[in-house]
Amino acid sequence: MMQDEIREKINSAEMILVGLGEEFQCPASVKKQAEYERAKEILQKEGILWLLPAWDDYCERETKSDTSVVLQKLADILADKDYFVISTAMNECIADTPWKKGRLVMPCGTATKLQCAAGCGENPVTISEEKSRLVEEVMGDLWEGKLYPDKLEHLGKCGKCGGSMVLNNIYAEHYNENGYMEQWDRYTGWLQRTLNRKVLILELGVGMRFPTVIRFPFEKIAYFNQKAEFYRIHEKLYQLTEELKGKGKGISKNAIDCLRNL
Repeated sequence: MMQDEIREKINSAEMILVGLGEEFQCPASVKKQAEYERAKEILQKEGILWLLPAWDDYCERETKSDTSVVLQKLADILADKDYFVISTAMNECIADTPWKKGRLVMPCGTATKLQCAAGCGENPVTISEEKSRLVEEVMGDLWEGKLYPDKLEHLGKCGKCGGSMVLNNIYAEHYNENGYMEQWDRYTGWLQRTLNRKVLILELGVGMRFPTVIRFPFEKIAYFNQKAEFYRIHEKLYQLTEELKGKGKGISKNAIDCLRNL
């Protein structure tokens, strides 16, 4: 079975590079809910799509998605390996998975930090429990098809310019990338050590939304590293380029479903 093959490759690899993409951002079980698209339309109309990652998190909990269980399983399998995880998905369950300390970077942001809406340059801050509960309350309203924008004023004001605070992710009009740059530096430093090492590249559920973050760089690493092996797992966009022929496999399967049986 393919899962057995991947487990063997994990065991024999010196270093493992993992990419998590769109299939983790909003699992199919979540998208099937009528409440999901209705609320997304409300956020779009109100110009507050920066709440979308929080909405994804809420829907995963409400629909009892097992994404967090699957990620925990992956973290357990990788526990004794030298690995790094990069995710363009913004789910809280990815951030909460017990990866090795400092081995996760989420360059598209999450719902776990706040930034100045005006992008004045003040560094993002970790959201407090009180404000997390506020966001959860707003998400509960959305589940019922309602939105009370005034509640969002209680997320606070920027200490530097007095502007409103919003969630620190790519949907913010002035996305502040300082929220992930420290981890990005660690990631690029780790990548430098992969040269001439036996590297296993696992690209999981990554589509074409942000190809320059995971998809294209992963192909480049696999191409130039003669010892690299590449597994691209995606329900539809699983094909490998001609240049990578013989260096790995493209697997036509939903990445979450594949990990579930790993």
